[in-house]
Amino acid sequence: MKLYFVAVVLPQVLNEKIQVFKTYMQERWGCTVGLKSPAHITLIPPFWMNETLERALLHDLDLLCASVQPFQITMHQFAAFKPRTIFIEPVLHEDLKKLKRTVDVFCNTHPQYGAKPDTRPFHPHITIATRDLHKQSFAEAWAHFENKKFEAEFHVDALNVLRHNTRFWDVIHAAPFAV
Repeated sequence: MKLYFVAVVLPQVLNEKIQVFKTYMQERWGCTVGLKSPAHITLIPPFWMNETLERALLHDLDLLCASVQPFQITMHQFAAFKPRTIFIEPVLHEDLKKLKRTVDVFCNTHPQYGAKPDTRPFHPHITIATRDLHKQSFAEAWAHFENKKFEAEFHVDALNVLRHNTRFWDVIHAAPFAV
């Protein structure tokens, strides 16, 4: 069994800019969880799957994504899930909500993979620091980010599958959207 999740992974140029914030959190507060994956927006939270199903999952996601139209995502500010998580908040466009609904239906109609839609309301975010940001450090860390802007936009043209390698998350597949 391997651990997987499905997300929109940001382009490398944005990942590098966001990496600077993650590294700051590591150096200042010892936060390392955010450094274990590329900058992304989670659509299907982590799930365990027998790796013999991996090829079929990737194929089925390719079929699903072949009918999804590319779109833009805009980011403009930092936000937080108090008292443990600091993130960059993308604007919740209708295209992103539609993609999330499409992926949730996929999970429900393909139970063999073990992926389940998140039961919490969809709140897309690009994590800077999370579980290992101690509650007592949150106020100081949040004071550093709360008035900062992060203005960027990127083109979304694929859905990504990530697999945990026991230390980090590797992007193993990009299911391309319609051309």
